[in-house]
Amino acid sequence: MATQPPVVSFKHVAKRYGAGPLILDDISFEADRGDFISLIGPSGCGKSTILKLISALSPISGGEIVVEGVAPSEAMEEMFFVFQEPTLLPWLTVEQNVAMPLRLRGSKVQKRDELIAKSLAMVGLAERAAYYPRQLSGGQKMRVSIARALSLSPRILLLDEPFGALDEMTRDHLNEELLAIRQQQEWTAFFVTHSVAEAVFLSNRIMVLSANPGRLHEEVRVDLPYPRTEETRQSREYQKLVAHVSKLLRSVERLRDQAPAAATA
Repeated sequence: MATQPPVVSFKHVAKRYGAGPLILDDISFEADRGDFISLIGPSGCGKSTILKLISALSPISGGEIVVEGVAPSEAMEEMFFVFQEPTLLPWLTVEQNVAMPLRLRGSKVQKRDELIAKSLAMVGLAERAAYYPRQLSGGQKMRVSIARALSLSPRILLLDEPFGALDEMTRDHLNEELLAIRQQQEWTAFFVTHSVAEAVFLSNRIMVLSANPGRLHEEVRVDLPYPRTEETRQSREYQKLVAHVSKLLRSVERLRDQAPAAATA
């Protein structure tokens, strides 16, 4: 049986901004359909830059990236970027904020309304469709941002520390919700986080990056079964993986502290 080609392929990718130092160097990996890949590493290792390269928000300086068989700039409609801040328009309602990318893509009104309703139901905000962002909590605002992404049925979801500003309980709950949604929409995810526990809970693969410049230090496979729940967090296997990835992160942070300073990303 023929295997499917990777969804995203990095081949010896390098990135620098202008004449500055290398941010990323010799990054090579492949992502298969349905992968949930977390990127973790010290500040300045280029985690967010990798998302920008996949989404064509920034050009590569060397190497090659292929997304769904084409250059990233040709695959932009296949993906959606969820930033650390919800980036909602304060003068629009929840429903109108979710509708914005659909309107920009010219979706028909009836189809648009169906997609908005389905997306808000997925994130548990159907009853708050007429609310304005100022009436929502931080976690609810992030749910709106995710609903906006899901309305486009992306094949690739790029998430740059979307829960980083939330308290631990809210973050854990949204992690569980995100995985529940993933069972309904089988997108491939790239997730930037500083939380080892979050990376282990969400991912089937974790890329640990070193810094100065950013390189792939080690990949960790997470074979914990889905669906993952609070019981997963209490399991010995989960806790062992958290300890292992934490040890790797401490080792790359020591390497960063011993190396000359480089520009952050």
